[in-house]
Amino acid sequence: MNTIDIEVDAQGIATLRIDLPGRSMNVVTPALIADLDTAVELVAGDDGIAGAIFVSGKTAFIAGADLLEVVSLYDSGLPAAERLEKLGAYSAVLRKLEICGKPFVAAINGTALGGGLELCLACHYRVAANDPKCLLGLPEVNVGLLPGAGGTQRLPRMIGIQKALELITQGRRLSVEQALDIGIVDAVVPPAELVSVAKAWLLDAPYAEQPWDRKGFRIPGGGGAMHARSVQTFIAGTALVADKTQHNYPAPPAILSCVYEGSIVPMDLALDIESRYFVQLTMDPVHRNMIRTLFVNKGAADRLARRPEGVERSRVDKLGVLGAGMMGAGIAYVSASAGIDVVLLDRSNEAAERGKDYSRRLLQKRVDKGRMSAGEMDVILGRVYTTTDYRDLDNCDLVIEAVFEDVVIKADVTRKAEAVIPGTSVLASNTSTLPITGLAGAASRPERFIGLHFFSPVDKMPLVEVILGKESSKQTLAKALDYVRQIRKTPIVVNDSRGFFTSRVFSTYVNEGMALLKEGVAPALIENAGRQAGMPVGPLAVHDEVSLELSLSIHQQYLHGLGDDYQPPSAIDVVEKMVALDRKGKRYARGFYDYREDSKKRLWPGLADHWPPAAEQPPVEAVVERYLVRQAVETARCYAEGVLTAPEDGDIGSILGIGFPPYTGGALSFIDTVGIAGFVERCKYLADTVGPRFEPPALLQHMAESGKGFYPVDERSTSMS
Repeated sequence: MNTIDIEVDAQGIATLRIDLPGRSMNVVTPALIADLDTAVELVAGDDGIAGAIFVSGKTAFIAGADLLEVVSLYDSGLPAAERLEKLGAYSAVLRKLEICGKPFVAAINGTALGGGLELCLACHYRVAANDPKCLLGLPEVNVGLLPGAGGTQRLPRMIGIQKALELITQGRRLSVEQALDIGIVDAVVPPAELVSVAKAWLLDAPYAEQPWDRKGFRIPGGGGAMHARSVQTFIAGTALVADKTQHNYPAPPAILSCVYEGSIVPMDLALDIESRYFVQLTMDPVHRNMIRTLFVNKGAADRLARRPEGVERSRVDKLGVLGAGMMGAGIAYVSASAGIDVVLLDRSNEAAERGKDYSRRLLQKRVDKGRMSAGEMDVILGRVYTTTDYRDLDNCDLVIEAVFEDVVIKADVTRKAEAVIPGTSVLASNTSTLPITGLAGAASRPERFIGLHFFSPVDKMPLVEVILGKESSKQTLAKALDYVRQIRKTPIVVNDSRGFFTSRVFSTYVNEGMALLKEGVAPALIENAGRQAGMPVGPLAVHDEVSLELSLSIHQQYLHGLGDDYQPPSAIDVVEKMVALDRKGKRYARGFYDYREDSKKRLWPGLADHWPPAAEQPPVEAVVERYLVRQAVETARCYAEGVLTAPEDGDIGSILGIGFPPYTGGALSFIDTVGIAGFVERCKYLADTVGPRFEPPALLQHMAESGKGFYPVDERSTSMS
């Protein structure tokens, strides 16, 4: 066997060491499934073997299924029956393992997720190492799937339906201590004692039978169609899933159905039910879209797929941050947490110290929750040096300005910083809208100037948009990407333009909300449709968050910089009126919403006085379509204009940067899923009935005529196999 080594000791205990060749982690593959089948047959059929222990030859146990294998089935053309046979093989092997008559133990040395944990659940005993890096969970829901090898059936039978549903529908990962408390593992021991404890249990094991295979078994806490507690759990679970997913994600309701139906039938039939739901999900584009963007493409971006070749790797040892406001303070925090010394500069010592206090508050929360010691907090805070003196930027490898979104202010701090930093250093702007090439005009070394657009709050948002100015060198790009990886963020690379990619597309969402308001659509419908589309919040609420005052300032700068070449947003007059009414956004407690001291908010009733709702309201589906199509067509324009150079960056950026619904796989995957030709037709219809902002670019029309998508089927199959 290529993936499993077997050793049998003098006491008849077989050690099955899982170690996939050529991989840094063990994953469930067809080769491993075949070898598991062989190993189970060998253990079951050899009278000289009393029991077996699964161990890992890697630092983790098994990281889960090979998602590339799973997602390749979407475009394979296999009918459901053949998919069921192929995808049900692992579940069948695990069932054979648990009823073969010999006891099996999982000695969990490291992380066991998805199919890895399902192997552990099928074993008769589970002992885990007390390693803080060891995590256990069934996270398949996060990529549009469900646990397909018994996870939806064994876990409820072990810990009860309610606890199991919470873990599976949320994709939560548990520490070994949490897993022990909840009953997923039977013992937690020092790593050196894993195998000895496993052997001791095997030698003392009186039987090799799972509780659910014994006569009279009942699910902990109750189960079945008529059990009151079980019924209440499913009623509440259905409501919670509907609220969280807005019916856009098929996996959570499929999980509920699996657990419900499986809990009222014998185990073998329950596993068959699970396999059929699993196959059904593999035929839905949601899992393909999510895996491709959030696993395959994001993984490539994290490995710096856009990094230019031939440039030596670099590290930032000393970082300068200009501006200690919310963004600058956030950048300082994530950088110091990554081991970088940070010079945090502002106009006054008080302002700079307030910026450092942001790090102090975040770190103190981690200390209070036991995730960090006070000494570790002090080390990180010690890396942040506050100052008002530009000379303290001396020897900085990288300087990021995060000052107010104003060309004059940014030019001033750029010149002051460049005067003191080494000629080899890189200057970056955290601007969200202003063209990098224009800002680089204030620098004497524009080739060492680049954009690094962070998102708020920096400590939580995973994306950094790297913007190339016309003169940004490949060395500068490489330096910027190396830094983004150093602080453990995900980068996308775009070319220069006003608003770049993320801000430009994000603005279409908030503008569409205001355009609907002008048309007489009720504010509550505008907001609720945003959530039903899958956006994190409605367009009016998110506009309050970013500030209407800022939107107006950017608009005025565009007017000044572009003159007659500037095409204002269709609803900019709504912004102008709101600011004139002194309703500038959440920061001022007055915007489209009223904000109260108890942190609750409500839509401002006065909106109806200025934009009265029409007597007839559009269906929610029509509003949802406008939100998604408007953002997607703008993304396609960015691609057509060369702002985006790769569909992958458009999809990653739209999800991680602006909250485009993950079930779509991103804005360009959304177009592909709808179908290019069908999408173009909808754009033309909306352009005729709503406005020219929906007009599809010529590129999309050419793609529709040629039958090609952003991710052609033949390329998908090659890249994901």
